[in-house]
Amino acid sequence: MVREYEVALVFRVDTNENVTNQAIEQVQSWVEADEISKITKINRWGRRKLAYEIDKQREGYYVFMDAEIETTHIPEIERNLKLSNDVLRYLIVRPEA
Repeated sequence: MVREYEVALVFRVDTNENVTNQAIEQVQSWVEADEISKITKINRWGRRKLAYEIDKQREGYYVFMDAEIETTHIPEIERNLKLSNDVLRYLIVRPEA
């Protein structure tokens, strides 16, 4: 079953902008890998100060994606995000109705 989700991501900022853009494209490809799921909107908040230090990083690059994702595909996306070196934190939630 395909449902709407919001994917919140915080990327490392100690790399250059091209690496960050490639990481965003990589996450997009993970979400759209099953050909049923699709990203409907990407909102880049940019570089922001973190509330607390994560992996010796005081700032992160924030990105929010609205997506329609097959529910059985979520664990694989989370696994890929967890293994990615570029992603400091992530959260996949269903938006309020």
